[in-house]
Amino acid sequence: MRTAIKYLSLLVSLSTAILTTSCSETDYLKYDSEANGIYFHRDTLTYSFSVMPVDSQTHVLHIPVKIMGVVADHPRTFSYTVERQMPSDSLQKLIYLPESASFNWAEEGKHYSVPAQVTIPAGQITSSIPITIYRNTLEGNFTDGYQRYRLIIRLSANENFSPVLSEKDQVRIIEFDNAIDQPAWYDAFGGKVWYKPDLGEWHPYKFIKMVEYFHDVKNILPDTYKKMVALYGENLENVPYGDFHVYRTIFRKHIYARMYEHFNDPANRDMILSHYPDFPFDFPNPF
Repeated sequence: MRTAIKYLSLLVSLSTAILTTSCSETDYLKYDSEANGIYFHRDTLTYSFSVMPVDSQTHVLHIPVKIMGVVADHPRTFSYTVERQMPSDSLQKLIYLPESASFNWAEEGKHYSVPAQVTIPAGQITSSIPITIYRNTLEGNFTDGYQRYRLIIRLSANENFSPVLSEKDQVRIIEFDNAIDQPAWYDAFGGKVWYKPDLGEWHPYKFIKMVEYFHDVKNILPDTYKKMVALYGENLENVPYGDFHVYRTIFRKHIYARMYEHFNDPANRDMILSHYPDFPFDFPNPF
């Protein structure tokens, strides 16, 4: 009995010590004014203009950050640097690295812009670094291939914050391009399909307009649009056998008909050729 009481007392003492230590560390991280740290708290690493309308020439990619320390009643800036050199091999094993056969280092002012500093608003613990990407400077086409661009953001110290946690929480590799590939619609043998009797020859601009008009269906038939998104994906990325047979009538009336009118309107011809000199004006009349 006496042994059991001693054992129980030991357990209580250990639990109290662990709890005290845990609370002490937590209190330090939250309230010690000398522990104002900053780190990346979520991966937001890649972007492609892909099926965005051709008149969408910029995109702002937000890289989220979070602070560790006191919440201030005034705004505070934090700092970072843009690097053009890959991090060490050991770090690359710890962070997500987009798969790219090749890439170009993005040039600031040409391919992207980023402010020198960003602010953590008063009373907040999160913010983000906004990177504005410029579409018209991204090279490549679907015939010759698209160029991939990369930049590296590393948090740095200033009078308000210092990077904390591990190095992998202080660095993000960002990649972006203007690529649009033929959608991943496969036949029974695993080959990509593009139904030419309905669509003509594959071209990325056709898919851009198809997705654009597909999104417009939500303003005409919202309930049906939700069902189609559930079946095919928000950007038509999952269409079994490339066949819209369940909603074929809706596609012909609200999507294919508009595509046919757009591609065959003489007023659009010069604009299309300015963006896509090799565009095949062969889209069939859906009716």
